[in-house]
Amino acid sequence: MESHDEEHAAKLLRAQKHVWNHIFSFITSMSLKCIVELGIPDIIHNYAQPMSLSNLMASLPIHSSKTHSIHRLMRIMVHSGFFSQHSDTHNDLEVKFALTDASLLLLKSHPMSVTPFLHSMLDPILTNPWNQFSNWFRNDDLTPFQTAHGKSFWEYAGSDLKMNNLFNDAMACDSELVTSLLMEKFKGAFMGLETLVDVGGGTGTIGKAIAKSFLQLECIVFDLPHVVAGLQGIENLKYVGGDMLETIPPADAILLKWILHDWSDEKCVNILKKCKEAISRKGKDGKVIIIEMVVDNEKKDFESIETQLFFDMEMMVLVKGKKRNEKEWSTLISSAGFSNYKITPVLGLRSLIETYPQ
Repeated sequence: MESHDEEHAAKLLRAQKHVWNHIFSFITSMSLKCIVELGIPDIIHNYAQPMSLSNLMASLPIHSSKTHSIHRLMRIMVHSGFFSQHSDTHNDLEVKFALTDASLLLLKSHPMSVTPFLHSMLDPILTNPWNQFSNWFRNDDLTPFQTAHGKSFWEYAGSDLKMNNLFNDAMACDSELVTSLLMEKFKGAFMGLETLVDVGGGTGTIGKAIAKSFLQLECIVFDLPHVVAGLQGIENLKYVGGDMLETIPPADAILLKWILHDWSDEKCVNILKKCKEAISRKGKDGKVIIIEMVVDNEKKDFESIETQLFFDMEMMVLVKGKKRNEKEWSTLISSAGFSNYKITPVLGLRSLIETYPQ
């Protein structure tokens, strides 16, 4: 009887720990946002060697009454893998901190810094809708974002300069990282093309990189008029405003980077049909290049699966979109009239999906 009671108590406490951990998991995100806003990764980086807690506290632009709390902030960030900790002394103030691979991506000077993405995703405009999640299930709004703000994400971004800039900067910084890997690992996807349209290409980060790598290629960055307004092209790249749900400029190839996850299956089929029309109008066999996650619960590790599921939930809350597995991608592609596709997992959690009309 006693062992049964002990087992029951142990299960109860494990369950409590699990629930507590998920109740407070937002603390990691908010602490991460805090260290970026305080400039801690940049301060340690500029110090050029592991930095002691005492030196870090003296370098921070904080009120003197808050210095004693910095070690607690750093402790959870060390636990979360954003800093490494070194100690050669029993003096807590001389414990030293160094950057990890993750915190290197938080540096303002890093060419592939993810800080704009962090600022966008953790801004109250995008986090407040989560407080309306359960209410959304009870009403007929399209998204929790609409429940929170009274309009769709796209309407909000089109009318609010701050949101528009945050989102465009976030997409641009992500495109820097993707472009670097794409040009390094899969340049062949763009070989032989004469024209390409980057649909939903934002401020043109990927389009510019492709245009500079393939000078014979004429590139168009195609996005909503308010996104491309005032943007200047380069010799073989130009910006065109329009709506992909209505028509897409003709080209040998269409690039859709992180576009289809924003939309329902019905809208995605419509977009892909518009893409098929665009490449058909060129009179030759073209293709559509899609950069998206392909959810795979079998081949990925726990953290990778969890991250993909986080993104899937984010799409549900913000824009009525979703992440898809290979079967779902296959259904979308064939429903839009494409006869063949190839998936190449070359971008970490994302893949390159090439679709062909025949």
